[in-house]
Amino acid sequence: MRTVDPAKHAAKRASIVDAAAGCFAEKGFERTTTADICRAAGISSGSLFHYFPNKRAMFTAIFTDEAVETAERLETAATAEDPWAALLDVVTELAGQLAHPAVARLVLEAAAQAARDDEFAGLIQRNDGALRDGLAVLVERAADAGLIDPGVAPRAAAGWVAGLIDAMISRAGLDPDLDLPAEQAILRTILVRFLRPVSPPAGA
Repeated sequence: MRTVDPAKHAAKRASIVDAAAGCFAEKGFERTTTADICRAAGISSGSLFHYFPNKRAMFTAIFTDEAVETAERLETAATAEDPWAALLDVVTELAGQLAHPAVARLVLEAAAQAARDDEFAGLIQRNDGALRDGLAVLVERAADAGLIDPGVAPRAAAGWVAGLIDAMISRAGLDPDLDLPAEQAILRTILVRFLRPVSPPAGA
């Protein structure tokens, strides 16, 4: 009986998911075929179906894997020595990555798929909830350290921060020439003005 090398299996699976993501971003979920993905991944259909039963499974894997990576980023940020810097860094990093034009198109495809697939919609809702939970932890840590306006509720603030990330994605979807580094800098400025404590006027 042939044994499977877990590392090689994981690497091949990841390459298939990456190829599928490129196809879905370019052609959309409905117009992408498994043959398209096989060509992009450089594998036969037999090899493809060894890893995924259908294209829906590949599409779902994109967002399942992304959620795992995001959770890992948030967990690392939650243990950082400077919670405020960690919050700024993780939000601008996520926003920049998710606002890449190809990723923005994938997010639009996910919204369309969620509208007709209740199970997939549940996945997207769980991913969104996990992101907000992770951001709320970061906001609360920064608030406990006196680095955020104490009048801002962490969970509510996390929802607005997640909304800013969504706005970046929408802008990238509408403008393929968007200057992402410039937008990330603006996002950091918005976060600072939104969350940092407001100093009283001199002499107040």
